Amino acid sequence: MNILNTKQVRYDKAYMRMAMEWAKLSHCKRKQVGAIIVKDRMIISDGYNGTPTGFDNCCEDNNGDTKWYVLHAEANAIMKVAASTQSSEGATLYITMSPCKECSKLIHQSGIKRVVYKELYKDDEGIDFLKKAGVELVHLSETEDV
Repeated sequence: MNILNTKQVRYDKAYMRMAMEWAKLSHCKRKQVGAIIVKDRMIISDGYNGTPTGFDNCCEDNNGDTKWYVLHAEANAIMKVAASTQSSEGATLYITMSPCKECSKLIHQSGIKRVVYKELYKDDEGIDFLKKAGVELVHLSETEDV
């Protein structure tokens, strides 16, 4: 591994640790997910899974199922960028769980070119879509020291 790759791996792990801390802000009981968007070594957005602004912070219904309107961490982060003066074109998304198929469309359309994730989502359709779209994917293994 050359020195540039070693440096990138160090940055990837550091930003993933930040995403993992951000996940702890989520009020969801079933799964807490965090996301950080980085461009030119600068964090331009962040997000975690949760309910939309103005809604009760309870993510699950009485049966323990996730409410349909809960937003995924990466969707929250992408929407924050959209509401700002920043652009996610060419950025890297660090997310604690790989994106679902719906969020993968948002990632591609927002111009994010690289996704670094830790855990695999329950299906890999989002990952498959991003591969077809030419987005670089990096899986930091759950057993890998982050």
